[in-house]
Amino acid sequence: METISDRIHGILKEYWGYRQFRPLQQEIIEHVLQGRDALALLPTGGGKSVCFQVPAMAMRGVCLVVSPLIALMKDQVENLVRRGIPAAAIYGGLSRQEMEWILNGAVHGRYKFLYVSPERCQNEMFLAHLRQMQVCLLAVDEAHCISQWGYDFRPPYLQIAGLRPILPGVPLLALTATATPDVVEDIQEKLQVHPRKVFRKSFGRENLVYYVIYDEDKMGRLERIVRKLKGSGIVYTRSRRRTVDVSMQLQQRGIPAACYHAGLPPAERSLRQDAWMAGKVQVMVATNAFGMGIDKPDVRFVVHLDLPDTLEAYFQEAGRAGRDGRRSFALLVYHDSDRLAARENFGKSYPSMDFIRRVYDALGNYCQVPAGCGEGAVFPFDLRHFCHEYVLPVPETASAVSFLERAGYFRLSDSVKESSRLRIIADYEVLYRYQVEHPGQEALLQALLRVHGGRLFSDYAGISEKEMARRCGQTEDQVRKQLALLHSHSIVDYRPLPAGVLLWWGQDRLKHFPSLPGEVYAARKAAARRKLDAVIGYATEKSLCRSRYLLQYFGEEGSPDCGSCDVCIERKHPVLSMEDRGRLLAKAEPLLQAPRDMKAFMEALPDEPELLLRQFWNELLAEERIVSSDGCSFSWNQQAGKTETTPEDRTGSGMFPGSERFPAGLADSATCN
Repeated sequence: METISDRIHGILKEYWGYRQFRPLQQEIIEHVLQGRDALALLPTGGGKSVCFQVPAMAMRGVCLVVSPLIALMKDQVENLVRRGIPAAAIYGGLSRQEMEWILNGAVHGRYKFLYVSPERCQNEMFLAHLRQMQVCLLAVDEAHCISQWGYDFRPPYLQIAGLRPILPGVPLLALTATATPDVVEDIQEKLQVHPRKVFRKSFGRENLVYYVIYDEDKMGRLERIVRKLKGSGIVYTRSRRRTVDVSMQLQQRGIPAACYHAGLPPAERSLRQDAWMAGKVQVMVATNAFGMGIDKPDVRFVVHLDLPDTLEAYFQEAGRAGRDGRRSFALLVYHDSDRLAARENFGKSYPSMDFIRRVYDALGNYCQVPAGCGEGAVFPFDLRHFCHEYVLPVPETASAVSFLERAGYFRLSDSVKESSRLRIIADYEVLYRYQVEHPGQEALLQALLRVHGGRLFSDYAGISEKEMARRCGQTEDQVRKQLALLHSHSIVDYRPLPAGVLLWWGQDRLKHFPSLPGEVYAARKAAARRKLDAVIGYATEKSLCRSRYLLQYFGEEGSPDCGSCDVCIERKHPVLSMEDRGRLLAKAEPLLQAPRDMKAFMEALPDEPELLLRQFWNELLAEERIVSSDGCSFSWNQQAGKTETTPEDRTGSGMFPGSERFPAGLADSATCN
C-alpha cells in the first residue's frame, strides 16, 4: 500500500527530478496534507514553492496561490507548465474575457494552480468564480507583506483573510524568507492560522560570507571587489539615478554591467534581466525592484553601496548570492556619511504631525473641497504640481500623503489600475423605449447588459471602454461619446476615469484635522526607528560576528560565530608567514622608493590579501623600514638595517596572531580606511 511519503516522493521525482526533499520540506508537506494550517519560514533559496506545489499535486482540486508580483507569478506559472503541470495567473493587464476564460478553466478543473495578486481577493468576478471552485490549498507567498511591522507591508494582503469563510476546511500555508518574531505573530493572527504552527529553518547560510567594508571611495572599492571575486553579481543602490551612474562607471572600467530599476519600460527590464541571467552581463546594478523571483544559482557576490532600509531587506537581497551552495559574499560598503544620510531620509519618511496637518489642508484647497464634503470624490493628482503650488518639499509631502492614505482619508491610484464606473438610472420601460428611439445606442446598451447583467440597475459597476469598443466593433472614443450621450439623456450615470494618478476622498473633509491614529503613525515611526538603528548597528558593529548579529535579529539565539566574516577574521589576526614576509619585502622595497600611503601601496599589490598587507605595513612601521616626512606618505628607509627578524622576535606584540587567508582584495576591517 502506497504511503503518503511514497506518494510525495514520487511526485517530487516525476515532476521536479529530485529524489530527496530539502530539510523541513517533507514535514511541511505532510502537515498540509493532513488539512492543517502552517507558517513556513525558509531562507531565500530554501525551496518554498515545493512546499505548496507538491502537496497540491497530491490533492484533488486547484491550489490558489496569492503572490505579490506579476513577474513572480509569471515565472512560477512558466516553470510549472514546463514540468507538464497546468497553471495560470490572473493579473492586471488581462482583458475581462481572458480573466473569465482562466477563472472558468479553474472552476472546471483545467488548472492545478491559479496564481492571483492580493488585490484580486476582493474582486467581485473573482469571488463569484471562487465560490464554484474546488480549492484544495490556499498558499500565501511573501507572507511578511501582511504585517504592518514588516519591511514590505502591503495593505491588500489584509484582504486575504476574507477568503477563508469562502473556503471552509481548506488548509492555508503561509511562506516567507524573512520575519522577525513580532512579524511571525502578526502573520498568524492576520491570516487566522489555527491552530498556530510555525516551521522554522535556521536563516544561517554557511556558504555566505558577510563583510562590512569601511571605505569612502566606494567605486574604487567596488571595482576591486568585482575584479577579485569575478563571477556574476548584484550591486544594490538606493536611487534609480545611482544605478545608471554606477553601471556606467563599471562599463568605463571595462566591467560588463547594466542597470535595472522600476522606471525602465517592462520590455527593457526583461532584456537586461535576460542578459544578466545568461551571463552576458556580469554585474546588475539595481534598486530593490530587482531580485524577487530571480533564481540564478551562481551569483557570487551581492554588494550594497548604500545602507538598506531594514535588515529584513538586506538579508533577503544578500541571500540571492550563493544559492548553488558555493562560497559567496554579501558585502556592505559603508562610510560615516551613510549614517547621516539614513537619519535624514528617516526624517523625510516620518514628517511631523504639524506638517501632515498642513498637507491635509492643502489637499482640500487643491481639490476645492469644502469642510463637510468630499466623500467619494475623485480628482486628478500630480504630486510635483501640488508641491509647487503650495511650496512643499516633495519627499516629505509624499510621506505625508501616504500616512493620510493609510489612515483612510484618501486613496491614491493609477488610472490604469482602475476603471470607469456606470449605473443604469432609467427603469426598464424607459430603457426599452430609449433603445427603440435611438437604435444607434442599442449595441452598446446590450453589450453593457451582457457583461454586467441586471445589477447595473441597482449598483455601480466598473466598466472598460476598451472592452465595450471591442464588443461593439467601435473605437474607444466612439464608446466614450455614446456613454456621455447616455449620461446627458439620464439613461445612465457614467463616471469616466480621468487620466493619470487619481486622488480619492475616503471621507468628508474635516474642518480641524486630528492627529493620526497611533498604529498608523507613532507606532510605525517607533518600529521604523528600531529597524534603522539595527541597520546602523550592523554596519558599525566591531565585536559580534556578522552572521550572529543577523540571526539574533530574526530571533535565533545561541548560534555560533561563522568564523569567516570580517569581524571573525579580524579577531583571528592572521600572521605573516616567513614565506609571506619574504615575498612582500621583495615587492615593497622597489614600490616604496617613491612615497605612497597605505591605500596606494595596497592598490599596487592587488593580488595580495589586504589584511596581510595591512599587517605587513604595520610591521614595516614598527621596524622603521618605512619613514614619512609629512605623516601621510611613506617611503623606504634607506638607512634601515637589513637584518630579518624571526617569528620569535615578533611574537608577543599581540599584533599578529593567527594564520587565516582571505579572498584577495576583500579582507578589511570594519573601521580601517
